[in-house]
Amino acid sequence: MPKLDLEIPHQLSADEAKDRLTQFTEALQSKFQDQVSDLEQSWEGNDLIFGFKTFGIKIEGKISSLDNKLVLDGELPFAAMMFKGKIESEIREQLERLVR
Repeated sequence: MPKLDLEIPHQLSADEAKDRLTQFTEALQSKFQDQVSDLEQSWEGNDLIFGFKTFGIKIEGKISSLDNKLVLDGELPFAAMMFKGKIESEIREQLERLVR
């Protein structure tokens, strides 16, 4: 499967970034209810393991909450390759807003 890898720099501690990620995922489903479904998430230490569907495409991965950056490691199904740029830019934009 094609990889989806992003690094989002920030000026927060890992714990503060984790708190913001928790708040973000709680608001995600209602804010993007017309675009996101089947949201699954769990924390393993400072790693948020997630999965969701957008436009019928399943996206899974992990966001590591580190001091001074978030690191997203994910996979896209081949069916999503033509949307990779849009998906990647939307995720980047949302995460950058989160850590401002």
